[in-house]
Amino acid sequence: MFIITYRKLFYALSLILVVVSLFAFITPGMRFGIDFVGGTITEVSYVNRPEKTIIEENIKRLSIGDTIIQPIGTNGYVIRSKELSEQEKVQFMSALSVASNTMMSVERYNSIGPVVGNELRQKAYTAIAVVVVLIVLFVTFAFRKVSEPVASWKFGLATIIALAHDILIPTGAFIFISYFIGGDVDMLFVSAILAILGFSVHDTIVVFDRVREHLGLNKKNNINEPFDITVGKSVRETFSRSINTSITIFIVLMALFILGPETTRNFTLTLIIGIITGTYSSIFIASPLLVTFQKLQNKKII
Repeated sequence: MFIITYRKLFYALSLILVVVSLFAFITPGMRFGIDFVGGTITEVSYVNRPEKTIIEENIKRLSIGDTIIQPIGTNGYVIRSKELSEQEKVQFMSALSVASNTMMSVERYNSIGPVVGNELRQKAYTAIAVVVVLIVLFVTFAFRKVSEPVASWKFGLATIIALAHDILIPTGAFIFISYFIGGDVDMLFVSAILAILGFSVHDTIVVFDRVREHLGLNKKNNINEPFDITVGKSVRETFSRSINTSITIFIVLMALFILGPETTRNFTLTLIIGIITGTYSSIFIASPLLVTFQKLQNKKII
């Protein structure tokens, strides 16, 4: 199959995307939401939204430090600031309400202390790490009876590489996109990454399982079939299933992205990017890596 034959091209494309994603971690860098660093996030809506400069001037008079004000929808703003005391909160709301001659309503007000935020961030890192480790252990255990032409642990290694690919690219894309349209790395983002990992490994295992089936049949029928042919055949047989499943999920997520609430838009966008990269890695990265490992094992050129 052409995917196996031209695997170097797909490796190169993924490498470029990963490098760009790693660059995003440096510039502009991850901007953590109040879930992880602490602070206050306030979402307000107006019947007749005032100019952003008017709100900025009113807030500056309060001396509460730096704030980030972002328009949301057609009639609202999201304001991020430090953790506010009760007195500061009253003054803050007063500053927002006098910014317009029309009615203002508070859609959301969340406040988290820096200690709690740091604890949540550490737990998020731990959750992602634990999920990745458990997935790799499961894959290695599930394919423990496969010893030729590649060892079972190499199925796990291919899974690790694919999962790293599926974490880095969506995260890098989210950092770049959020830099222009706004958005923070919060618990919803972490939830999206965990969902992407689950989808990606599910898609990968389907292909790996078909490879295992063909290896078993070849051994049973004493068929000496080249490993790259076996993997290519397995990918071809599962290709339509993977694409159709991804398209179905993609359509649902696009509907949620377009018609859903503003608060879940970044979460949905991350899932959309993750579904695309997860499908790509399962077909074009994880499976060809098995052939690469086998050729390296036999001291052949990749």
